[in-house]
Amino acid sequence: MSFREKLARVMGFVLVLASSYYFGYVVGQGHKLEAVPPPSIKLAFAYVSLVMIGSIIGAGGVALQNTEEANAPADERERIILDKAGKWSGYLVGLFAMLGVLHYWMFQEGNILFHLVVAGLMLSQIAKYVSQVVLFRRGV
Repeated sequence: MSFREKLARVMGFVLVLASSYYFGYVVGQGHKLEAVPPPSIKLAFAYVSLVMIGSIIGAGGVALQNTEEANAPADERERIILDKAGKWSGYLVGLFAMLGVLHYWMFQEGNILFHLVVAGLMLSQIAKYVSQVVLFRRGV
């Protein structure tokens, strides 16, 4: 398994954990309030902190295992994989943003718009890393 594939696995795992925390909190608050909770700067800070700490620890661990590959530039195959995965994940951001705008247009609910856009950003990053792992496994 290459360095970039290991890194994609670690980053995908970190993002799934942090996103689960974020949306677990949003759903819990929604049940308490019996409505969609408003955006929270504390929650955003907690999410970003989890991602940063997990990324530093995970990427550092992977880099320590593969010191030669960690500093090497991406080869042709890796660049193609990274480009394809980035392109596919970009569609998710657009989809969730359009769903949020459509919902806002129909129901005038700004909190759902915010949470849908955030969900799109989170899911697109997760999809990017999952796509990278799949493409590395396929040998594109």
